[in-house]
Amino acid sequence: MWLAEGGGSSIWGMILPFVLMFAIFYFLLIRPQQRKSRERGSMLSALKKGDKVTTIGGLHGTIDTITDDTIVLKVNDVSKLTFDRSAINNVTARSTEVKSESES
Repeated sequence: MWLAEGGGSSIWGMILPFVLMFAIFYFLLIRPQQRKSRERGSMLSALKKGDKVTTIGGLHGTIDTITDDTIVLKVNDVSKLTFDRSAINNVTARSTEVKSESES
């Protein structure tokens, strides 16, 4: 009779630690990774010609041409290299294209 009465609460005693572990993993690992992924996606979509970037391989260059999938980096006056857009690690300096208004 003692086993029948205590049986209902023991299932919660076994499930509760797994639920707590999942909640801890979600808030400490999964959620920050999703936020970082969103930030990276917005950084990649905001790239424009003239931005100075660093690739995942450590190459520094200036964006010369952008397509949907690829980016052409100008490394120096002569060298232009083509990379996948996903190969960009970070933007070191945004382009400062200032559109001058013509005065009439």
